[in-house]
Amino acid sequence: MKIIVLTENHAGGILGAEHGLSYCIEIGENRFLFDTGHSDLFLRNAKKLDLNIENEVDTVVLSHGHWDHGNGLEHLKNKTLICHPGSFVKRFRKGGRESIGLRMTLDELRQRFMIQSYKEYKEIFKDVFFLGEIPRITDFEAKATSFELEDGSPDFVMDDSALAIVFHDGLIVISGCAHSGIVNIVEYAMKVTGCHSLKAVIGGFHLKQPNHQTKKTVEYFLENRPEVLIPSHCTELPALSYFNRTFGNQFLRTGDIINFQ
Repeated sequence: MKIIVLTENHAGGILGAEHGLSYCIEIGENRFLFDTGHSDLFLRNAKKLDLNIENEVDTVVLSHGHWDHGNGLEHLKNKTLICHPGSFVKRFRKGGRESIGLRMTLDELRQRFMIQSYKEYKEIFKDVFFLGEIPRITDFEAKATSFELEDGSPDFVMDDSALAIVFHDGLIVISGCAHSGIVNIVEYAMKVTGCHSLKAVIGGFHLKQPNHQTKKTVEYFLENRPEVLIPSHCTELPALSYFNRTFGNQFLRTGDIINFQ
């Protein structure tokens, strides 16, 4: 199994970067996309890596309905799109009413994709689970939001989901942004799969500062000790530095390939 980083916030080698996330995941005979970033950069980077996304990938998994994870869908068509049904709501930053949702409407996306939306978890390939809506059980995650819905009510990004993959009796968790809380995600992944041997946790953790939430998250991973721990994307530098001082985790860039044997 391998994860190929097509879009990340930080450039690697000759590949470009943007504020966004897109991974190409290969496991067995299956190859699929996890998010698309917000432009066609994932396709341009893939071409430089000799990946033909248009012809060799049939499925796209959308972690949640934010622009930096899903606006790249505008550059694809005729594929299966797996997501939470709440991914298509209109959403904004509080105060300025800056749109942060998907640019394409649900009707427009239906014309381009075969949409499969799941609020509950779903096994999309053998031992590969789309987690659907994540139960929010911790007392330190997903307690505040800087987003709002069209009617002005708080948007806690209930569509925020992730992938859980059981590989050689170990659990690999892949997050887009972890608005639902990365610990909540990992706990639910263990519950869904029945696998408690944590092999890897990779992706956006949505942590900003070495504050209470970040410190509790680090405590959790110190207790559970995944073999690979790579916070990226929306995990800002002060939080990344705190993780690095504790775990010595790698810094993710476009073009990076994470291999699992």
